[in-house]
Amino acid sequence: MKVIFTCGGSAGHVNPALAVAQQFETHHPGCEILFVGAERGMEQRLVKQAGYPIETVKVSTFERSWSWKVLKHNVGSVFKLPVGQHEASSILKKFKPDLVVGTGGYASYPAVHEAARRRIPCAIHESNAYPGLTTRTLANKVDLVMVGFPEAAEYYKDAKRVVVTGTPVRGEFFTLDREQARLKLGLLDSQPLVISFWGSQGAGHMSERTVELAERWWLEGRRFHYIHAAGRDYEDMTAELSKRGVSVSDSEVRPYIDNMPVVMAAADLVICRAGASTIGELTALGKPAILVPSPFVAANHQYKNAKVLADRGGVELIEEKGCTGERLYQAAMELLADGSRRAAMGRALKELASPNAAQDIYENLIALMK
Repeated sequence: MKVIFTCGGSAGHVNPALAVAQQFETHHPGCEILFVGAERGMEQRLVKQAGYPIETVKVSTFERSWSWKVLKHNVGSVFKLPVGQHEASSILKKFKPDLVVGTGGYASYPAVHEAARRRIPCAIHESNAYPGLTTRTLANKVDLVMVGFPEAAEYYKDAKRVVVTGTPVRGEFFTLDREQARLKLGLLDSQPLVISFWGSQGAGHMSERTVELAERWWLEGRRFHYIHAAGRDYEDMTAELSKRGVSVSDSEVRPYIDNMPVVMAAADLVICRAGASTIGELTALGKPAILVPSPFVAANHQYKNAKVLADRGGVELIEEKGCTGERLYQAAMELLADGSRRAAMGRALKELASPNAAQDIYENLIALMK
């Protein structure tokens, strides 16, 4: 059996594909799996880190704002489309897949489109409550559309078939409980652990707010263990903290959290964006969170993701325009002081979880192939 997974742009598109790839390996030892992504996407790091081969196609984003610079960028993206299609065609011709699965991001378009054209069984999965442009464009071409939120199904009325599966989470997230994870991190005291991250690309404004949060945490006597992943803002953030006299270790502020399953399992509170992959992990583990959705994403879909959880009492939702480091710190301290509320939030999140999403997606894909 040969399967192509194609995705890119963010961890929210890549991690679900990795979770389903693990299911195929579990059920079909010896099956061949190939990933297809963009040349410079973070899928290069995540897929290689997971041990899978990856091929690349030339593809670029389409910006939705208006300016001459954006127009020039979008025109360049249009000219890259046939190049990406040709490269995808060559990959499919050489690999001869039995199935092609796209999990979002512009990088997934060429391979899925080419698979549909060649009548190779193909499917897409959309993790967000509001679907992205790529999955909406491909919906009436593929054999199956799978969605993470029931709210997303209404956007695919022209699709041949739509199934609500939830968003898959990698198996590593279920291997440790909180105490085992804390031991693995060397946390031997009773202080709670707070983790925060805004995405691998950094977050500009929110990284500045995190500096304020970390400064307050330092001045207040480090009343909890703290780990922050700064992404590409790492150097600027650590330089600013140093300028303010805040001393942090490499384990407290780091470029990335490469051992996220362990760190997430050990956490008592998570402060982050509201990408679909992260929400899948939070609900699967039942981890109380403070969500600050990015306002710079298509159709404000992160806010819609977070609102689903907030309406059910699983998270505290703070919009970026009203967010300060002080507000984040106070919200964190209030939640850490209220164990019963955090427990209730955890239960609410668990009720929204789809712990069998990866298996359900796998079964739908196998049925599609048959």
